[in-house]
Amino acid sequence: MEKLKILVVDDEERMRKLLQDFLKMKDYEVLTAGDGEEAIDIFFQKKDIALVILDVMMPKMDGWEVLKTIREHSKVPVIMLTARSEESDELKGFDYGADEYISKPFSPKILVARVEALLRRTGVQKEEVLEVGGIRMDESAHSVTVDGKEIELSFKEYELLQYFIENRGIALSREKILNNVWNYDYFGDARTIDTHVKKLRAKLESRGDYIKTVWGMGYKFEVE
Repeated sequence: MEKLKILVVDDEERMRKLLQDFLKMKDYEVLTAGDGEEAIDIFFQKKDIALVILDVMMPKMDGWEVLKTIREHSKVPVIMLTARSEESDELKGFDYGADEYISKPFSPKILVARVEALLRRTGVQKEEVLEVGGIRMDESAHSVTVDGKEIELSFKEYELLQYFIENRGIALSREKILNNVWNYDYFGDARTIDTHVKKLRAKLESRGDYIKTVWGMGYKFEVE
């Protein structure tokens, strides 16, 4: 099977090397660019890039311009990197069509986890069976077993568990969970999530402890 290609764009050589090493460990083919113009050249030459990791502050052509150019021709998943964590920057990124937005400094392991989750979410890298810590989800059969025993989940409980597992290790805000599991046009409140999490934990029995509460924010699925 051909490796998925990821384009890493950052003007810091150390950062490019760091991300390249971590992504290669997950068996991705990694292409790198040190500025926006080089990134555009590589992107349109290769044509089969599966995901772009794009720094905002760069010489010649900044990340916003690169993102706008890519979005005129492609819906490829894009993760924006920035040294600033201002809300206006994040909103600008989503407005321009970014899929994820990560502020520096960050853990390379978390970035790789987000890359994998985003590729699964966009259907580029699809797993038919998700298995983690005694929980097994068979997407083709739409079934879930815990330690070999099948459990009954509602449609939304199933989607919530799938979203947690695909984003394992990442702290997820209630807003983000609502947007991705209930979709952006849902106008309920965060208590809907808390109710579903409570039911899901109970059905997962001892494995329900994998769903950790992140106080004041949301939840994180973590297998120790």
